[in-house]
Amino acid sequence: MVDSCFHPVKLNSIRPLEELGVVPVPSGCVVFPGFCDVHVHFREPGFSYKETIASGTAAAARGGYTDVCPMPNLNPVPDCPSSLAVQQELIAAQACVRVHPYGSITKGERGEALSDLNGLASLVVAFSDDGRGVQNDEMMRRAMLEAKRLGKLIVAHCEDNSLLRGGYIHDGAYAKAHAHAGICSESEWGQIRRDLELVRQTGCGYHVCHISTKESVALIRQAKREGLDVSCETAPHYLVLDETDLQEDGRFKMNPPLRSPADREALLEGILDGTIDMIATDHAPHSAEEKAKGLAGSAFGIVGLETAFPVLYTKLVRPGLLKLDKLIELLAYNPRKRFAIPLHETDCTLWDLESTTVIDPAAFLTKGRATPFAGWEVYGKCLATICDGKLVYQSEK
Repeated sequence: MVDSCFHPVKLNSIRPLEELGVVPVPSGCVVFPGFCDVHVHFREPGFSYKETIASGTAAAARGGYTDVCPMPNLNPVPDCPSSLAVQQELIAAQACVRVHPYGSITKGERGEALSDLNGLASLVVAFSDDGRGVQNDEMMRRAMLEAKRLGKLIVAHCEDNSLLRGGYIHDGAYAKAHAHAGICSESEWGQIRRDLELVRQTGCGYHVCHISTKESVALIRQAKREGLDVSCETAPHYLVLDETDLQEDGRFKMNPPLRSPADREALLEGILDGTIDMIATDHAPHSAEEKAKGLAGSAFGIVGLETAFPVLYTKLVRPGLLKLDKLIELLAYNPRKRFAIPLHETDCTLWDLESTTVIDPAAFLTKGRATPFAGWEVYGKCLATICDGKLVYQSEK
C-alpha cells in the first residue's frame, strides 16, 4: 500500500519528544503516521458558529490527523480562485494541521453551471459538490471531462433528489415502526450507477463519498473489476452502527443515514476485500440548537474526528474483525495515495492502546457535540500529534 512518495515515520527526523514538551511515553504505546481525512466540514467561511478552521483542526490533531480536506459547502462557495482565497486566508491564519480544500464542481453548488475548474485545479485537492448530488447527467459528464483534462478527481456526494421524498432516516424497519419518513437506498446507489456509466465514457478519476448501502459496495466492486479509475470511502458510524441502534435523538441523524444490518455487513466485507479504499469521518458539526430537534427536525451531520480511531480500534480491531495495520492503511496511507497528499516524515501521532476512556462530548475540541458514540467506553487514547515536526496536540498530563 506504500509507494515511493510515502515514508514510514522516522522518529529521528522529529525533534526529541522531550523538547517538544511531550511527557514521557508509557511503555506499550505506539507511533502511527499522521492520519489523513479526505472528508471533513470546517464550516468556515460562512458558518463559523458551527465550526472554525481553528476548532476543526484542533479536533483533527486530537484525533491523530495531520492532513484534512474540508468540503466546499461554504459561503462563499470556493467555485473560483477569488472565492477560494477567503478560505485560504483563514487556513493560513488558524490551521494547526495541513488543510487541503476542495473546489466545487458547480457554481454555488447549484448544479447549473460549472465552476472555474481550470482556475481552481492547481489550488484544490479535488472537485466536489458535497452536501448535494449533481442532478443533471450532462453537467456531471462535462465536469468529468474537464476534471480528466486537468488531472483532478471528481468526488461525488451521490444522492438522487427525486427519490428523497422528504425522508430523513433509512427507509427500513425503524422508520416503519416509528412512523418516520424514510430515505431509500436507491437514492444513493442509483446515482452511483449513473456516475459509473459516465466514468466509462469519460475515463475520469472518480471517488464516491460516504457509501452506506450494500448495492453501492457491489457497484463499486464491479467497476474496479472492470478496471475503472474508481475509489470510495465509508465512515466509522456506518461500520459500527445500523438502524437497530437508532434513538429518537438528533445525534443519530446523518446523511446518508444509518442503514440496515445487511448494509453494515456489506460495508465490512468491502473494507476487507479492498472495495472500500479508505475511512473518512464526514465530520459535520452543527450548533446544539440545530441538533436538538429529534430525528425529524435536526440538521444532518455528526462530528467524528476525535472519536474515529478509538471507536474503530475498539469495535473492529480488538474483536479481530480488522487487523491494526489494515486500519492504518485505511486512515493514513490509502487516502494519501488516492488524493496525492504526501506523508511527511516529520508527522506522527502517539497512542496508548491500552488506555480506556469514556467518550464525553463536553471534552471535545470541535464546537460540535453531536455524536452517537457519547458514553461509549473505548480503548485508545491519543497522547500527542506532531505535524511538520511541531507538537500540535498533547493530552493532559
